[in-house]
Amino acid sequence: MKKIYFVLFFTFFNLLITNAQVVGVDVGDIAPEIELPDTKGNLVTLSSLRGSLTLIDFWASWCGPCIKEQPTLQKLYAAYPDKFSIYSVSMDTKKNLWVGAIAKGKLPWIQVSDLKYWQSPVIGAYMLQSVPLNFLVDKNGIILAKNIHGKALEDMVNGLLTAQ
Repeated sequence: MKKIYFVLFFTFFNLLITNAQVVGVDVGDIAPEIELPDTKGNLVTLSSLRGSLTLIDFWASWCGPCIKEQPTLQKLYAAYPDKFSIYSVSMDTKKNLWVGAIAKGKLPWIQVSDLKYWQSPVIGAYMLQSVPLNFLVDKNGIILAKNIHGKALEDMVNGLLTAQ
């Protein structure tokens, strides 16, 4: 009987260890750190936004669905200025196109890019294969949702922030 308890305890302990939080891109993982320059060349880290609900938004000026999503992002950003942040990572390779799209869309949130397109180390860390792609992370950097857009994004953000 003692053996059975020992085996059960050992199995339970191993399950706890294997479910420990890791840095990754699955729901429940800690979002990998990003440190990229903004439009003025200043390095901005993703972790600098800890303390607020944050959307990591991978986009590009040439991406139609990305541009279509911007009114939803603007609405959420304006609704929760002290509780919700957006960290947009551009996949553009030409600064003038990237900065022009930001100006045209009147996007007030953090915009970063290393202008390396698909050779950026961030691409590998986030397993990016296409845009748009986003990750909603909590105030501690834990991924709550992945690739959530439109009404589903609005509902989730509203639900999380109005419950506080």
